[in-house]
Amino acid sequence: MNKYISFERPDGTASFGRLEGDKVLDLGAPGGPAWLKDSLDGDLSELAITGEFDRAAVTLLPVIPNPGKILCVGLNYATHVAETGREQKDHPAIFTRWADTLIAASEALVRPPESERFDYEGELAVIVGKGGRRIAREDAMGHVAGYSIFNDASVRDWQRHNIQFTPGKNWPATGAFGPAMIPALEIEDIGAQRVQTRLNGELVQDQPVSDMIWDIASVIEYCSTFTTLQPGDVIASGTPGGVGDKRKPPLYMKAGDTVEISVGVIGTLANQVVDEV
Repeated sequence: MNKYISFERPDGTASFGRLEGDKVLDLGAPGGPAWLKDSLDGDLSELAITGEFDRAAVTLLPVIPNPGKILCVGLNYATHVAETGREQKDHPAIFTRWADTLIAASEALVRPPESERFDYEGELAVIVGKGGRRIAREDAMGHVAGYSIFNDASVRDWQRHNIQFTPGKNWPATGAFGPAMIPALEIEDIGAQRVQTRLNGELVQDQPVSDMIWDIASVIEYCSTFTTLQPGDVIASGTPGGVGDKRKPPLYMKAGDTVEISVGVIGTLANQVVDEV
């Protein structure tokens, strides 16, 4: 499978490319910053290779470092709805995350000093390739460029201050996103991929994407009704049951912990937790 990444070149400029073993094939125009989202509405396989670097010589960035929108689906697995004690609604719960909260694979998730309830949420990330408004459900999958992995790490203390999720979902360095995008056409059955989260090696979440209450096409149809989707927009499609906040006793992330989220053939996103200093 082709793996597309965003990265900083050795000279510090941002670019994107294809990961092949221990080599990174640069697909961005040389001489300045280049962004993956600007090429998603075309055929990435047809882009010219403009450079080559050793993987160790570049710094990984979030798959889409600068999305115009990050739309997050809450309560999208029945197991998670049940553990929260909420009622299943007739429409998806949508909240937003800001791009400046994103970190790459292997970067540190930062627990703020204001939180004792820092929680993991493993999710499938959907990356929009073709923009649009009021996209019909039957056309929606044609607007997906590819898939990646997301950890919607949540500051539960602040998420529970009121009924809105925003304060708990937008702390700096809490949105892990990566390591790579797999093109949608290269995954035969996205529903068969399992979202699995491990905290220090212990499996704490494990559910197939097919268990989502609102599937990807439905979410795209819904979201594109109230906002215009653009190439590079990201949809974090929801987390399965098993979050730390609802375990007995609760299981929160702390400094020194390692969180690994795998989504089938898409790969594994790993991050260590540190305390903010």
